[in-house]
Amino acid sequence: MTITIIGCGPGSADYLTPVARLAAMEANYLIGSKRLLALVPYAKGERLENAGHAGKAIEMIDKYSGKGKVAVLVSGDPGVSSLAKPLIEKIGAENCRVIPGISSVQVGFAAIGQPWQDARIISAHGADPEVDGPQAQKYAVLLGRPEAIKWVAAFVSRLEGRWEAWVCQNLTMENEKIAKVDPATLAEMETPSLALVLLVRKEK
Repeated sequence: MTITIIGCGPGSADYLTPVARLAAMEANYLIGSKRLLALVPYAKGERLENAGHAGKAIEMIDKYSGKGKVAVLVSGDPGVSSLAKPLIEKIGAENCRVIPGISSVQVGFAAIGQPWQDARIISAHGADPEVDGPQAQKYAVLLGRPEAIKWVAAFVSRLEGRWEAWVCQNLTMENEKIAKVDPATLAEMETPSLALVLLVRKEK
């Protein structure tokens, strides 16, 4: 059994890689959210809608894996805060073919003209995270729920030094919005589910 996990990029079909498109076309069964399935209208396999629930996805994989090629569509890059992690843990890495995608972190930092190799990535998607270890010079915080932006505001208030903040919403999509904001105003903002905050420490 080999399950293909396809990274679908940050939002727009333009950011779906050619190898990801080909894998979607080759699949007999495609598992993914309604939004992700819409990115591959040319794929002929049976579409199995799953709104990001690992348990349901695994049930679908168990049901269909013996009947043909199964592919699971995940948002962004499978290696960055993705549904891919619980799937691989359950199925085993040896049974998975993972196709990397372009993450919103890459797109966001590229948009503000900053490299991202020294950034720490934090997911506040499911719950308020606990962040340990030394302070980084850059952070990318993945949101996904209304309360997450308030956690970011409290987090940046505890950091040493002066910081710049960018709120990135719906990256690569028609309603994309990237705004540099005063970190002190983050708690007052409302953000959609497809959003992240980039924090960059100012040089002295």
